[in-house]
Order: sequence, then structure tokens, then C-alpha cells
Amino acid sequence: MKILHTSDWHLGHTLYNYDRSDEQSQMLNQITHIVTEEQPDVFVLAGDVYHTSQPSAAVQTLFTDAIVKIHQACPDMVIVIIAGNHDSSSKHEIFRSPWLALGVHVIGNIDKDAPDEHIIEIPGKGFVVAIPYVHYRNMPQDFVQQALNSVDERNNTELPVVLTAHTTVSGCDFSGHDQATEYIVGGIDALDLEQIGEGYDYLALGHIHHEQWVRHSEHHARYSGSPLAVGFDECYPHTVSIVEIARHGDSPTLRQVEIANPHPLVTLPSDSFASWDEAKQLLSDFPTDIPAYIRLNVEVDDFLPPEASAEAIALTNNKLCRFCLINAKRKDITRSDIKAMTVQEFRAERPIDIARRYAQDTGFVFDDDTQALFSEAFDAVAAEQRNS
Repeated sequence: MKILHTSDWHLGHTLYNYDRSDEQSQMLNQITHIVTEEQPDVFVLAGDVYHTSQPSAAVQTLFTDAIVKIHQACPDMVIVIIAGNHDSSSKHEIFRSPWLALGVHVIGNIDKDAPDEHIIEIPGKGFVVAIPYVHYRNMPQDFVQQALNSVDERNNTELPVVLTAHTTVSGCDFSGHDQATEYIVGGIDALDLEQIGEGYDYLALGHIHHEQWVRHSEHHARYSGSPLAVGFDECYPHTVSIVEIARHGDSPTLRQVEIANPHPLVTLPSDSFASWDEAKQLLSDFPTDIPAYIRLNVEVDDFLPPEASAEAIALTNNKLCRFCLINAKRKDITRSDIKAMTVQEFRAERPIDIARRYAQDTGFVFDDDTQALFSEAFDAVAAEQRNS
């Protein structure tokens, strides 16, 4: 069975209020071309189709038109789409029935009483078990394993078995994600690989934007990564994964196809910080014909001049590039000495670290029990925001 594995399209994402529909459309065209060339048996989109749970009509049209074209590029291919934590599960479920006419299986919710409803058979080729994102408190115990056990009972001819899910797995490389730790990424608590289940040949994961094999999975579990960078710190190749499995029990083989971004995200300087004058010179020297997004890494003694952003915008006049932000860092000051923080420094801090700073400044005792209560409250608020 040949699988095209992709995830985290984040359609509708804007970058510092710049519309990205053109580059998102070109990304979808590239994926359609890859489908035409590869002719997979199954196409897996492992969640975060949209960037928000309330995408505009234009963004939804961009998605539906793309899926129709992807189907037309390989009419016999089965398409499996699961909801991610950025998606509205109910919106995916609304059009579940009409999508089936095109061989498109859209799974938004968990059917708690029927694990078998999450099994999609690819005739003569294999099985896909599709698990959309749900908060861990709403996932029935052993639900995934029950579905995998059902596949095992039905799989008399040793066809390949694929599991797809949208979650955080412990030990993954979360480079590029804001406010991420080894315990939680993007509001999703990390699971050990063993907690997800066993009996699959390939675990097609979504949520982490850096493509990678999951550590200790023996090349059976993989994040395809996002095909288009969502932020400046996602400074690595963005690809889709072509995975082939001969039969149940065999190891998958992988090829990656890189997706070219017509509007790259560029940091100046790329691997260090410059003075404000040096950064302005780099921006002034940036080619006029490259339609990039620009972030400036600037080292300051105290604070940037109030007119800094206006100066940077003026330097991009008559250029195709778009200035986004100044990433400012103070010189020679350890973090423990900082009382005031720049906006960028504040955004880089984890909420619990900010709470610790406040407790230290006010003389409040921030013990282990208080930290646990804070983390629980933060997770509850994050879950409420995702579901609103």
C-alpha cells in the first residue's frame, strides 16, 4: 500500500495580518501534482486542516476545491481526513456523507460506542484507523486498541495497517512551536508511544510541524510536518511523506517530497543578532524581487527606538518583501536580572514561568501544589478556547 501522508495545512493562517491565500493555494497545487505523479492508494491528512475553528467561506472553498482536484488527480485513491485541535470537529462532520461520494472519509468526532466506525478499509490494499483529536479526558479507555484489535480480526490476508492521529508524542522535536515543552505542545499533553496502541504498521501523525520519525518507534511512527511554515522559527524543510508498506508486519519505506514556498520566511541575520543600524542595512540590502516575509533579529542595550517599525516598513517600499516584526534581545543581561521585558521576550516565556516571576516579585510561595493548580487551570482555559 502506498500512502501520501500530510498534515497541518492551517488554511486561513495569516502572518502578522498578511494574507497567505496565494501561497496556500500554490502549496495545494503542488500537493495535487504530487498525487498525479505518485498515484497513492490512500491520502492521509492528519488534522489541522484549518488554522481556526471558524474559517471564512473563502478558506473553506479553498479546501473543498483542493480536495476535489486531489480526488480527480487519482480517482481510485481513498482520502482520509481527521480533525485536529485547530479544527471544528462538528464542521468536518457536517459534510461527511456527501464527501463519501468521492471516496473522502472525513472524521471529526470520536464515536465512543463504536470503535469499528473509525476503521476504513482500502479494498485489496489495507486498513486505516482514523482517530481525530479529542481532549484526553474525552477519549474512552483502550478505544484505539479496540479498533486495532478489530482490524486484526478482519485482516486475514496480512494487509498493511495504518493508524492516523493528531496528538503530541513524548520525545518529539517540537522546534518552531511557541510555548512548547517536553510535556505539552500546542495545548496537547504528550503521550508515550505505548499509550496510543499497538498492531499498526505505520502511525501517521499530525500536530508537530517538524517532519520526523518518532523516537523509539523503529521507523513505524512519523510526523509528516506542515507543508508550509506557520512561523519564523520553523526554519527547516517542509515536505509531504510518501510511505510504502508491502504487507502487515513489514517496515515502511519513506520518500519525502519538498514543498516550495513562493513567499519564504526570512530572518535577518539568519543565525545571530545585529545592532539596529546593522539590521536596517541588511533590510535595505535585501533584494527587491524576492517576495519574502522578513523578521529582524536585533540586539539592544535597553529598548528599540519608538519609530523602529516605521523605519523598517519604509525600507521595504518598492520591494516585494513584507516586513513583519523585530525580534529584540538585550545585550549581556542574564534572564534572572531582567525585571522589565520586551514584548518578544514576554511572548517567548511560558505562562508558568511568568507566574513564577510574579510570585517571586510579590513574595508569594509558588510551591509544587500551586504549580499543579496553575497548570490545571491553564489547560482548562486552553481547552475552552479550542472548543469555543
